[in-house]
Amino acid sequence: MPRSYRSPGRYLAYAVQGLILLNVGYSLWIWDFFLALVGMFGFFLTTVPYIVSRRADISMPWEVNLLIALSLYLHVAGHISDYYMVFSPYYDKIAHFVSSITISVLGFVLVLLVDRYSGLRLTRPMIVFFIVIFTMGLGALWEIYEYLFDTLFAMALQHGLDDTMTDLIFDLFGAVIIAAVGNFYLRRLTKEEMAGLFLKPGTKKEL
Repeated sequence: MPRSYRSPGRYLAYAVQGLILLNVGYSLWIWDFFLALVGMFGFFLTTVPYIVSRRADISMPWEVNLLIALSLYLHVAGHISDYYMVFSPYYDKIAHFVSSITISVLGFVLVLLVDRYSGLRLTRPMIVFFIVIFTMGLGALWEIYEYLFDTLFAMALQHGLDDTMTDLIFDLFGAVIIAAVGNFYLRRLTKEEMAGLFLKPGTKKEL
């Protein structure tokens, strides 16, 4: 059984997923079906790690599942409960920071597994660099998404150049923190040992 399912900490991730569903219920209560759809999509994304764990040899620690659920909850609740406006501009920056931490962790896991199975033999500096570039790339795509929705659907997701650049700076903060943590552990453990933390026990190196 995957380690994330055995740990009591997994209930924290379940609780945050429940909060997302509560926001979906509130959206339905106020007859805002678009936000309800957004909330359901966010909830679905929180279930992806569990689906992957059941169908593959990957086993995400509960801490990673909690980060994924928390980052998605912050964005869902920001829109549905209007926290982005109520706690502007701080809520948006916190959401970006938590999301960048989550994406950086997932990027770290991704590059470790790709290196393990592809035989790329990436060096520690290359892995650290990938974490930052991966996070900033997705952060830039998020800003493009906000710009397009504002332009095409007359929404107000962005609030000028300062808002966009500050979001990207917070994304960079999160990426640098996880890159530094990754660099710290890679100095003490091999890439194979690190990758093994995200695999089910007994998983072979070959696909």
